[in-house]
Amino acid sequence: MERLTIPRLWEMKRQGEPIVMLTAYNVWQTRLVEAAGADMILVGDSLGMVEHGYEGTVPVTLDMMILHCAAVMRSRKRTFVTGDMPFLACEVSDPEAVRSAGTLLKESGVDSVKVEGGRRRAHTIAALTEAGIAVMGHIGLTPQSAVSLGGFRVQGKTTEQARRLLDDARAVEDAGAFAVVLECVPAELAAIVTAQLSIPTIGIGAGLGCDGQVLVFHDVLGLYGDFKPKFARRYAEGGTILTQGLESFVREVRQRAFPAPEHAFALDPRVREELEKP
Repeated sequence: MERLTIPRLWEMKRQGEPIVMLTAYNVWQTRLVEAAGADMILVGDSLGMVEHGYEGTVPVTLDMMILHCAAVMRSRKRTFVTGDMPFLACEVSDPEAVRSAGTLLKESGVDSVKVEGGRRRAHTIAALTEAGIAVMGHIGLTPQSAVSLGGFRVQGKTTEQARRLLDDARAVEDAGAFAVVLECVPAELAAIVTAQLSIPTIGIGAGLGCDGQVLVFHDVLGLYGDFKPKFARRYAEGGTILTQGLESFVREVRQRAFPAPEHAFALDPRVREELEKP
C-alpha cells in the first residue's frame, strides 16, 4: 500500500478528511494500528510511563526513543511515523537539537520528529526544518514541562492564555512545522486555532474542531490499569481480556490440563523401545 506523506496530510486538511493518529511503541502494536486503518503513528515519550513504568516522560532518553522508533519502523508498512524528541534533546541549543533529531532519524528511520513548545521553540523548529528534518509541533499542555505549567491542566482558559496559545500555533507554523498537536485545550479555542492555520491540527483533549485526533494505544484498549484520562475513551477492556487469558493458562497448568497431547511431540516408538531395554 502507498505510504502516507506530508502533502497527503495537507490535502486531508483541505478536504476536511479526519486524520487518525495512534501511539505505538513496538512491532505488535504497530501491526495492530496499521491493520485498524490509522493514518499516523506517534512513537510518543509516553512510552516512559506505559512501557517502562516511570511516573512521567522526563526520564525518557534519546536512546530509548531510538530503540522504540526502530522497532516501529521495522513493521511499518503504510502509516506516517513521528517520533518524540525527549526532554532536553531540544532545550540545550539548536545545533544539539539538530544532532539529536538527525540521530533519531538516521538510526530509526522515522519520517519526522515532534517537538514540544510554541513560540519559545520556534527557532529550534526552524533550525530542524532548515536541516531537512520534518517537524510536528506540540502546544497547549506539554507533558515534559507540565510542572512549570502548574501540572496536567487545561491550557488556554483565560483570554491571555488563549491569545498566547494562538501566538504559539502561528509561530510553530511560521517556523516550518508540517502539523501541530493541540493537547488539553478548550474545544472552542482548538477550533479557532484549526481554522487559522494552514497546517493540520491533531487534537488530544481538544474537541472535534481539530483536523485529526490522537490517543495513546494503552488508553484506547484499556491496557494501563485503572488510569483513564478525561479526554480518552476506552474502546476495549484489553487488560481484562488479556488477564482472563493468562489466568486460564495458569489454571490449566496447575490442573495439569496443559499441555494436552496435541501440544506435545511424540517419541519414535523404536527409540522408546531402545531406551526401555534393560
